[in-house]
Amino acid sequence: MKPAPFQYHAPRTIEEAVATLARVAPDDGRVLAGGQSLVPTMAFRLARPRHLVDINGVAALSRLVVENGKLCIGATVRHAAFERPVAKGPLGELLREVVRHIAHKPIRARGTFCGSIAHADPASEWCLVAAALGAEMVARSARGERVIPAKDFFSGIMTTALQEGELLTEVRLPLLSADTRFGFCEFNRRAGDFAIAMALVTFRLKNSAIIEPRVAISGAEATPRRIAQAETALDSHAPDAKTFAAAADAAAKAIDPLDDENTSADYRRGLVRTVVLRALERAAT
Repeated sequence: MKPAPFQYHAPRTIEEAVATLARVAPDDGRVLAGGQSLVPTMAFRLARPRHLVDINGVAALSRLVVENGKLCIGATVRHAAFERPVAKGPLGELLREVVRHIAHKPIRARGTFCGSIAHADPASEWCLVAAALGAEMVARSARGERVIPAKDFFSGIMTTALQEGELLTEVRLPLLSADTRFGFCEFNRRAGDFAIAMALVTFRLKNSAIIEPRVAISGAEATPRRIAQAETALDSHAPDAKTFAAAADAAAKAIDPLDDENTSADYRRGLVRTVVLRALERAAT
């Protein structure tokens, strides 16, 4: 099938993009960045936007820089950019580890980090990273600019705090201290498939005990989030098998798993226990 007719807009500046979006968003206008989610649904006519605002010509949205202790990721930065370290220290290595799990190489070459965040699929690796690290989302509209913390951004399956006419121009990730350890694990039935459950953990060690633990999961629930119960099980404890098992059990008990005809809630709960445990073990090594 082919997409339904639409009007194409190609702004060259952020200001022009925001002004165009303000005009066409009420008439089912959509933003086009990588298009790896939007274009297939248009081809099947599951989505029929009347306007497409293509932001790929906006040079200011391609920036990928470290400023004020944060990695600033513009709206047109591709997944593939993270296949090499884009920041010194653990953050660059963490992103390089996670990106290789995203779909397949052609999709990574075109899809965008911010597009994945705005789409808010529960199986998105970047949404998990944003939730785990406490990212900031920068939204621009004709009304001005606002910064939305990750904990307030994801509100449901493919639902975010972005309002009509707002453009996600940038995501900011805090840099990690040099002694931060991290571990990532996801489960899918085939390489490149959507993840059924995944976990990202970070922590530091002080006097051989865990400090500043972060445990986040996604895929198993409607939105990515940190699991406070698992973090409590880790905090101030030794990084050993007993501690990790307790944290994994706490995470599994704390979630409200999705349940569908292909994957039961109980199965997802078991997967969360496994991916959290493996992520912790990888962080320790």
